[in-house]
Amino acid sequence: IAFKDYSIGQSFFAGKWIGLRHFVSFVNDPYFFRLMKNTFLLGFYDLLWGFPLPIIFALLLNEMKANKFKGAVQTISYLPYFISTVIIVGMMFSILSIDGVVNTFLSNFGIKPVLFFSEPGWFRTLYVASGIWQGLGWNSIIYLAAISGINPELYESAKIDGASRFRQAVSITVPCIIPTISILLIMKIGSVLNISFEKVYLLYSPSTYETADIIGTYVYRRGFLS
Repeated sequence: IAFKDYSIGQSFFAGKWIGLRHFVSFVNDPYFFRLMKNTFLLGFYDLLWGFPLPIIFALLLNEMKANKFKGAVQTISYLPYFISTVIIVGMMFSILSIDGVVNTFLSNFGIKPVLFFSEPGWFRTLYVASGIWQGLGWNSIIYLAAISGINPELYESAKIDGASRFRQAVSITVPCIIPTISILLIMKIGSVLNISFEKVYLLYSPSTYETADIIGTYVYRRGFLS
């Protein structure tokens, strides 16, 4: 369909064959480089911050000895994953709006309200931070599973040698889960440009197009609104 002059409602085999015309039109669009830049940077920052934090979180959970407290922390960290993107964004608007909790707190110190959803410079931070909050606990599950499969005798030998808890984590836990980390990193890099259209669409506005407009939202506006 991408290589045809296709209209919605037609058969998949209908439409005149036009080759690369749509692709050439997109590349020649004045916003092409901005779209590519925004799409790549959102994916890159999500990888940079969103990938290592679940690993660190899993290591910290593994060091907890109070099972009840550990279970409570795990449950609380998993919950945001099951909340829909619409509700997540709605919560963000409530917390970060002009009369929200954050700006109310800042006003107590004489700081002017921050327009989080109108200033382009804040968009990437909001997108990445909300993604980390939503997926931190869920993404740590596979690392906890990998840690649980480590041979306990390795830790017992390390204790006999006088290794501290930190040394055990650095010298045993991390090296043993590196294969899992490597596989997930490769998969994450492969989807670095797979940005959540729903979240961007709900968060962005014309005032933040400079840093928020991605390929998905541009295609939506051109294909459905134009």
